[in-house]
Amino acid sequence: MRSAGEQEEPEMGSVENPATVSRRGILKGVIITAGTAAAGLGATWPAYAADASVRATSPDGRTVLTLSVVGGALRWSVLRSGTTVIATSPLGLRLSNGTTLGSNVTVTQNQHWTINTTWNPVYGRNSTVTDHYQEQRWNLQDTVSGARFSVQARAYNAGVALRYVLLGAGTATISDELTAFTFPDKTLVYSARDEADYIPLAPGSIPVTGTSGTDNGPLTDLPLTATLPGGVIACVCESSRVNFPRMMLSSVSGQPGTLSAFLMEHTARGSGPVATTSTVTTPFATPWRAVVIGSTHAELVDNADLVLNLAPPNALADTSWIKPGKVFRCELTTAAGIQGVDFAVARGLQYIEYDGGWYGPVTSPARQPIPEIDLPSVISYATDRGIGVILYADRAALGDVDSLFALYKSWGVAGVKLGFVLDGTQAMTNQITGWAKTAAKYQLLIDMHDNIRPFGYERTYPNFLSMEGVRGNEQFPTATHNVTLPFARNIGGPLDYTICYGQSRNKTTNAHQMAMAAVYYQPLNFLFWYDKQTSKYANTANWPGLPWFNAVPTTWDASRTLAGSIGQFVAVARRRGSTWYLGAMTNETARTLSLPLSFLDSGVSYTATVYADGTPGTSPYQTPVVVSTRTVTSAATLDVAMAPAGGQAIILKPS
Repeated sequence: MRSAGEQEEPEMGSVENPATVSRRGILKGVIITAGTAAAGLGATWPAYAADASVRATSPDGRTVLTLSVVGGALRWSVLRSGTTVIATSPLGLRLSNGTTLGSNVTVTQNQHWTINTTWNPVYGRNSTVTDHYQEQRWNLQDTVSGARFSVQARAYNAGVALRYVLLGAGTATISDELTAFTFPDKTLVYSARDEADYIPLAPGSIPVTGTSGTDNGPLTDLPLTATLPGGVIACVCESSRVNFPRMMLSSVSGQPGTLSAFLMEHTARGSGPVATTSTVTTPFATPWRAVVIGSTHAELVDNADLVLNLAPPNALADTSWIKPGKVFRCELTTAAGIQGVDFAVARGLQYIEYDGGWYGPVTSPARQPIPEIDLPSVISYATDRGIGVILYADRAALGDVDSLFALYKSWGVAGVKLGFVLDGTQAMTNQITGWAKTAAKYQLLIDMHDNIRPFGYERTYPNFLSMEGVRGNEQFPTATHNVTLPFARNIGGPLDYTICYGQSRNKTTNAHQMAMAAVYYQPLNFLFWYDKQTSKYANTANWPGLPWFNAVPTTWDASRTLAGSIGQFVAVARRRGSTWYLGAMTNETARTLSLPLSFLDSGVSYTATVYADGTPGTSPYQTPVVVSTRTVTSAATLDVAMAPAGGQAIILKPS
């Protein structure tokens, strides 16, 4: 890092510089207004040590992020409609040379601007995303070392975000991040680590977890959701994590309302080298620390695109080959693959998958199928019928990824499901992003499994369709867990949740499982997860929910969350073309939701095909699915009745 007296360098390429483009006024598709608090855009203030503060305010005026310097210490806070979301909390970075950026600073420059644009993702919750925010950028100098850095702070209608930029040309070694999140009294956070159940508790009461080979302490994974007094709900996420460790949050001794950033030093499951620092080439921007905010629980779900807005734009010139869709996992034989293709065609699926074992022991090289699978024949049969083939590969079985992915491409494989992915350290982040880039080089889709956490990279490399990072549905979790996820893990990014329709081990009704396909955002959706003999569904009269799965898409033109309360219930409507798909789910409590259909086009009649819980069985999975139809309009209200651990799935199609 350069000292204060050295020549100013240009902004790093990956850090947006609206201060430059704003002089042009209105650009193609982008409206930018900019200014400074001093003598004109780009003007430099004389360094000063006095207390100071600036505010970034959301376009709708409801959300305010304040940056402040008090006694040389850098702080931030967040208000939503005048209610505290984040009370005054520390900011900063600690470098390995002992410098603490944020404890003794002066402000050297302030810039601010408003950006208002839209963009179209390759796929997503919505076909058009609005990117509208006010940003404040403070350039700062450490008064002890002379090191220069900046803080970017943004306020959106959907929430707030900030990150640090290390200035100067050279290298820097980061040992810790000092960002803290101080919540108001009576806040509950939904804490989970390493794919465990969510536990609602006070911020200062995160349980100590970990082993001698993992990060140990009162730690919780992101996304981390907090319910605040007064009904506001917030979810802490990260975005644009590149060449940097994954962030967890830690309780702080003696500060019951505070969670503090913790940069992982071990991989999530303790395999791999320990890294206590991260060396970066400067200028360097750390990941965004985002707080997605909802004035209601339903609004939080609809604000999840904030994470994508903060991620780097799409890096791929050609995305025509990227096709989200539904997947069926086959048994490990040629015949099962052929049957799986026929099942996929009959059931409106787009892919089949051979999971762990198709190449032998999961840690052996994933380059040759076992004798029981004639893979070329299965791929040829599938391709002729418009079905793609996805292959599983354990992380330890990859070897040279470039040559492996080139081999898969030559076979005609559509995508790769990577298993036992390790996430946590800077090196693992780089491996994950590298896998996505290499897969894109060979036009392969990627689904990453185990304890990987989202960071918006599906915008940058949209072949990175999905990931796990959750206590999965294959573990037959509770209905309460299932209705927590839309407000927690799924806020951060896509979710691979393996829907288990018709399984006797489910703790939910079949209608509850069906509703997942609309409630969760999962662009690569594994259906019928534990079904190995497709003959199970030969008599379709026994399985009235099948037409729902035939029809439901995995990506959307528009999404609306109609009702919700974390851990209790949720109802989401999503549109593809002119047809809406509505999913509603409840916890172990039976309930009826009254859902206005005002999101439908006015003056249009729709046929509502309703898949509902019948009379509750002895166990939830024994509750039958009852199908009915009715005609509705945007003026109607649907009463959606759900059995304990139940749900409804509804198709609303213009008549």
